[in-house]
Amino acid sequence: MRKLEIGKNDAGQRMDKYLKKYFREAGSGFLYKMLRKKNILLNNKKAEGKEILQQGDQISLYLAEETIEKFRGAEKTKKEEFTSYPEFSMDIIYEDEDFLFINKPAGILSQKALPQDSSMVEYIIGYLLKQKKITEKELETFHPSVCNRLDRNTSGMILAGKSLAGLQILSRVLKERSMKKFYICLVKGEVKEKVTQKAWLVKNKKDNRVQVYKKESERASLIETAYEPLWTDGKVTVLKVDLITGKSHQIRCHLASLGYPLAGDEKYGDGIWNRELKKVTGLNRQFLHAWEIQFPNSEEVPENLAGKIFHTPLSEDLKKVLLSFPLSDKVKKELSL
Repeated sequence: MRKLEIGKNDAGQRMDKYLKKYFREAGSGFLYKMLRKKNILLNNKKAEGKEILQQGDQISLYLAEETIEKFRGAEKTKKEEFTSYPEFSMDIIYEDEDFLFINKPAGILSQKALPQDSSMVEYIIGYLLKQKKITEKELETFHPSVCNRLDRNTSGMILAGKSLAGLQILSRVLKERSMKKFYICLVKGEVKEKVTQKAWLVKNKKDNRVQVYKKESERASLIETAYEPLWTDGKVTVLKVDLITGKSHQIRCHLASLGYPLAGDEKYGDGIWNRELKKVTGLNRQFLHAWEIQFPNSEEVPENLAGKIFHTPLSEDLKKVLLSFPLSDKVKKELSL
């Protein structure tokens, strides 16, 4: 017999959902059969599986150890899983018991694309294990994770939940769009005033490209992007972008469709301009940085975050590009150049 005690990161979910995570190799039929036969009890009482778990609850498994290990699956140890990645020193912007905000450098995935990939998720879990802020036992049924995704070659703010409560809060404010997200980018062309644009976006998963349409079309998602110029010389513009909706490649493709391709963007940008800019500044990726988040001043977020604004400094490669232009002192101060 084995007993499982429910911690804070497993509370608030249905019992059957928890069991499916614990017994990764077991089918639903097996789990419900064990519940019916009282081989799995909740607080020493028969359970159906739909009960909402509370912190401190105990699940009793009246199963042979061989059966338990069989249905848990032959997995790598957590030590092997989370120490097999290269060392990564994270630029932490903010951290508390529930949240971790990081300045992601370009070149790193937000989440795995392939099983063998390393991403911010693995680095975060490795960091939390090393700092003893999470245990290997807790990782059996709960994984900290990122709540927003940036393209591999986009730098800036990554929001991660260290606890179930943290994940739920971040997911809610992102879904409800009550948290504002601002990006800094450099585009070709002159933007003279603040603009909000709507369009429809369709993603082709085969080639990982998106296409923007001015009118609604089949399978298209409505997107909305607001942007304002921080500086322009008539040929290029430094933009502050308010990402109102958050679809794949939205900023890159939407701005390109409006005649403002991002500097360094090989997928949607201006190839000739990109090559010229690279010769002068060395820029070898899209100039796009998740720069600022603003939490709503409301009860839906913890008091220590309500109304707060967080910035992620621009990386050195992007600073070098901007300093090649005669920016105003105001812009240099705002972007900490």
